[in-house]
Amino acid sequence: MNEQLRQAVTAMPKAELHIHIEGSLEPELIFALAERNGVRLAYPSVDALRQAYAFKDLQSFLDIYYAGASVLLQEQDFYDMTAAFLERCERDNVRHAEIFFDPQTHTARGVAMETVVSGIHRACQDSPVSATLIMCFLRHLSEEDALATLDAALPHRDKLIGVGLDSSEVGHPPEKFARVFARCRDLGLHLVAHAGEEGPPAYIASALDVLKVERLDHGVRILEDAALTARVAREGIALTVCPLSNTKLRVFDQMRDHNLVQLLDAGLLATVNSDDPAYFGGYMNDNFIAVFESLPLTLAHAKTLARNSFAASFLPAEQKRRFLDEVDAYFAALPA
Repeated sequence: MNEQLRQAVTAMPKAELHIHIEGSLEPELIFALAERNGVRLAYPSVDALRQAYAFKDLQSFLDIYYAGASVLLQEQDFYDMTAAFLERCERDNVRHAEIFFDPQTHTARGVAMETVVSGIHRACQDSPVSATLIMCFLRHLSEEDALATLDAALPHRDKLIGVGLDSSEVGHPPEKFARVFARCRDLGLHLVAHAGEEGPPAYIASALDVLKVERLDHGVRILEDAALTARVAREGIALTVCPLSNTKLRVFDQMRDHNLVQLLDAGLLATVNSDDPAYFGGYMNDNFIAVFESLPLTLAHAKTLARNSFAASFLPAEQKRRFLDEVDAYFAALPA
């Protein structure tokens, strides 16, 4: 990756479509919030906590992820976490972010839904970065719990653009949540779901056919099913790929093994995202640099990925067009 390409990739306008806001909690902020809220942590220092970020699979990550979220108790905590993330977005030239949040992680600890949503939403309103909220259901919990979570969120419907499905994938197929997604669809919410990360391509198919999702989070195992790959490409359904996450959780052993190029070559609307950046070693530009350093990606791929990120967003058509025009103008102005 030469310096000209590095500069082009880091400075290009881009959108982030797969970010778990609780996964942006840096160890320093975890300790600051723990002190503010009188929460006792199992780690003696920031460095000790950071050294614990040695995950062998999705579940080992989730265990420490939920422990980190325990410091979030007050509306201001959620505001500070989100504001810190959006400041990083500004530095990485992220123009728009569609932010996942996991209310069940907090309501199970006695934190009110209003506290969670209001803190995150207020930070989004205060940021120059365009940002919207997608509420995720935890798939290791029951659908009844998800339905109750949806009921609790309805007073805040105006602050949500969609719902998603995350947490432990294996053993919790999408069809487990058919009823709650049908209800969300009736409410006019956009629908996304994690599928095809650790789970098989069959989970991707059922996310599409049973949940009726409009976008696939991760989806990197789709290439194992040629017919499904052709269908998703044909229907223009986007994949929110998270390269550093994929290598950190051993979906791919090394970045040079990642299939991002093959996804693009298959005509899929693939995007690059950060997932849980505090835990997986990087925000948006870190992910872009990692893939461009390790894979045979060119300036043309950079433009495609930047355009894909806005094309796959849930922005209104006029706003989406403005961002796509910004991408085109940016690349047209680059030296030949």
